[in-house]
Amino acid sequence: MRDVAVVGFAQAPAVRETHGTTNGVEMLVPVFHEVLGALGLTKSDIGFWCSGSSDYVAGRAFSFIAAVDAIGAFPPINESHVEADAAWACYEAWVKIQTGEVDVALVYGFGKSSAGKLRRVMTMQLDPYTVAPLWPDSLSVAGLQARAGLDRGAWTEQQMAEVAARSRADAKSNPRAQVKGDVSVEDLLARPYLADPLRRHDCAPITDGAAALVLAAGDRARELAERPAWITGIAHRVDSANLGGRDLTASPSTAGAAKAAGLDHKVDVAELHAPFTHQELVLRGALGLNGSRINPSGGALCGNPMFSAGLIRIGEAARQISSGQADRALAHATSGPALQHNLVCLMEGRD
Repeated sequence: MRDVAVVGFAQAPAVRETHGTTNGVEMLVPVFHEVLGALGLTKSDIGFWCSGSSDYVAGRAFSFIAAVDAIGAFPPINESHVEADAAWACYEAWVKIQTGEVDVALVYGFGKSSAGKLRRVMTMQLDPYTVAPLWPDSLSVAGLQARAGLDRGAWTEQQMAEVAARSRADAKSNPRAQVKGDVSVEDLLARPYLADPLRRHDCAPITDGAAALVLAAGDRARELAERPAWITGIAHRVDSANLGGRDLTASPSTAGAAKAAGLDHKVDVAELHAPFTHQELVLRGALGLNGSRINPSGGALCGNPMFSAGLIRIGEAARQISSGQADRALAHATSGPALQHNLVCLMEGRD
């Protein structure tokens, strides 16, 4: 296996609404400029480009082709795309480097959720025969999951509010966060329900945004970064799409992905892609993260750009290593309803 590391990361500000097109070009151009400029690279130095986005969110077919305009028509590029969060594009780029065909890859993801009714659009990922015709939106599905855990005694509304309060406090140091600030757990619990048992603070905001990171192999990574975040394991697993066919209070696919990636020791930092407070509690249990710092960036609860929020978790975890604040880090990404599909990426610094 080739040694591969994250050597660069950049993110557009997470905001409620942008005024650009749904192909993401206006968000991606400055992100590319930032990540390539910081590394002293040009577009011609990138051996492979891979993106993650969704035509459902963009509202038209093959929207990712229009996004390539952000790269430019010349020179010709080696490019691919996944119809998923760009964390899975990162996985594809890691595999591409493993083949030995390229040494440097750029991964990017984008989503302009403000263009439509996101929470109803997400209904389209459900079983098209028995569930989607009922039109449960993403809040309703997450509410069913949260209620299952409360009724089972797996977590409490107090614990859910503690997740929100900690996330918003940590996000104060993240200039790209959409939601941040100090708030007490008691104040959060006094607020009304949005979708019982979920209050507004239990749910990630609707966000427009984009992100990009650069992967490099071996000596090329050492040339580009003073302290690369070396990927020691990356894997993904999926649970049943049938909401009634699995225990919604657990995430065996997350545990399976972590085992396949080689999680066998404590990590200093974990960036978890949990768009709902109770989902962080599910993930912490599946990963056994006792004593690890969770989401120092504030996490998806403080900015959740569709199809790049998972990639951002990898970039933020890598940033913790590159800055010397952590030696071992875990990044997690999710896709599908109620934590259906999960990816785990383990990274470490080597001094």
